[in-house]
Amino acid sequence: MSHRLTVTLLAAALLAACQSSPTAQHAPDAEAATAAADAQLTHQAAAAARSEQATLDSIVVTGTRLHRGQAKAAMPTGHVYAPPAPPAPVMAMEYRVAHAPLAQPATPANTEKYAERDDNPVKRTLDEPVSTFSVDVDTGSYSNVRRMLREGQRPPADAVRAEEFINYFRYGHAAPTDRSHPFNVTTELAPAPWNAKRQLLMVGIKGYDVPKATLPPANLVFLLDTSGSMESPDKLPLLKQSFAQLVPQLRRQDRVSIVVYAGSAGLVLPPTPGDRHEEILAALDRLQAGGSTNGGDGIRLAYAMAKQAFVKEGVNRVILATDGDFNVGTVSQDALETMVADQRRSGIALTTLGFGTGNYNDALAEKLADVGDGNHAYIDTLQEGRKVLVDEMQSTLLTIARDVKIQVEFNPAVVSEYRLIGYENRVLANEDFANDKVDAGDIGAGHEVTALYEITPVGSGAGRLPPLRYGGKQATTADAAKSNEIAHLRLRYKVPDADASKLIETPILRSQLQAQAGESLRFAAAVAAFADALRGGTQMEGWSWDDIAAAARNAQGSDRWGLRAEFMQLVAAARQQVDTASIKSAAIAD
Repeated sequence: MSHRLTVTLLAAALLAACQSSPTAQHAPDAEAATAAADAQLTHQAAAAARSEQATLDSIVVTGTRLHRGQAKAAMPTGHVYAPPAPPAPVMAMEYRVAHAPLAQPATPANTEKYAERDDNPVKRTLDEPVSTFSVDVDTGSYSNVRRMLREGQRPPADAVRAEEFINYFRYGHAAPTDRSHPFNVTTELAPAPWNAKRQLLMVGIKGYDVPKATLPPANLVFLLDTSGSMESPDKLPLLKQSFAQLVPQLRRQDRVSIVVYAGSAGLVLPPTPGDRHEEILAALDRLQAGGSTNGGDGIRLAYAMAKQAFVKEGVNRVILATDGDFNVGTVSQDALETMVADQRRSGIALTTLGFGTGNYNDALAEKLADVGDGNHAYIDTLQEGRKVLVDEMQSTLLTIARDVKIQVEFNPAVVSEYRLIGYENRVLANEDFANDKVDAGDIGAGHEVTALYEITPVGSGAGRLPPLRYGGKQATTADAAKSNEIAHLRLRYKVPDADASKLIETPILRSQLQAQAGESLRFAAAVAAFADALRGGTQMEGWSWDDIAAAARNAQGSDRWGLRAEFMQLVAAARQQVDTASIKSAAIAD
């Protein structure tokens, strides 16, 4: 760029010199010199333009990867994940260069941010027999990746979270027969479809359902981003339409407030009875985009409204909807997280909803939902808006179990290796399982949670870790005595408003092994393999795109809402994007 600008300035200077005196007559030698200079400038400018265009054609920007420890350090003090400043505008200049190509306008940089994630490693059971993690009911990763694939864009690897892909779908886990326990735990064990020498263990959790009419009163604050970047149809207009679908579901005993934030935060609707549908819809309809994004002040005002209308023994929740960063206001991500965590302890939860493209900060949205005892979703269509804000709202609003943790202890006499699929950012230290001070995920009414382990039986010959030179630890006699147990499942949870957790324990037996996986496990396996393929395809060795598509097709089931059929369309779209990217990479390498 500096070379081209130099050429431009030189041409402008020559032109100015030639035109400095309107009445001056040029000598023949001066005209010859000018013509020679023009020819040289033409050649240099054209070469520079061709070089720049070739570089641009070889680059595809799909988002920014935030390395651990850099998510906070990447921003100067006073900002949270603010996009980099745009380049300074270049002044238009008239210059004498014949036939030089015009520069194409630059495409806005993609400043979307995703936290770095490394796949869970394979663990040697003799060394690490215990696996502990927090449940997660978020689904934002799946719908965000769906948006990218529909736009013909290959998603960045860190945008793909396997557990959110898996939990986007329902698998028909059995619900509890009564409310003495808030949920039921089931397990299924079958050969892994990509390697019959290994096995897949599916852990399913299903919370009890609550009819909408019996939900406790809800105090909801809509915290809505109305900054200038929200103007596009997939942002504020889609946001307004999505929230409008929720309004008819609100009741007289509910309370709704609307807070907006842009250059400054403002109260659009004070706490209002939920049955005043026209008043709430009119407030939504008046929203317009403009200004910067003062998210910090917006959150403070939203929590103030939530406290003002606080419902004891009811639902108190802030629903934050935004397309990206909080680029003014609260000075750091740490400050935001602390604020949200403090309000969580006071009984006010936070749900985050993502919209739009270009500057979406997935890393921040997911983290705030985690610390706010809420969930994170991404809305890319009006249909997804209805799914999140209407069909699944009772699960979002009514928490039936808090700080839900899962711990699986594998028997080294039976299982040589294991790997937890997904949940990388929800892995806990083993000692955190029984520590009731450690925060974990929540389960709402009717929620399903699904987790998959890939396990390698002893003696199967399918191990992935190299044998130890000196033998390492050996399975004890006690382990062998319990050889009918593949693993032991423990689950801890707190009922709402309780400080002490309760424990559920379930043994997983060899006799549970099925010759073939059921429909739910087969489809969950296809979804897990799809996520792996998008991340680079390092874990499901030997399984192709055709295998993923065939597995999903054979496990489609009744598919009432068409979500599994849509999944198969995404597999086809992803295959095309990955293959195209591979061809381009090979061409660039050559």
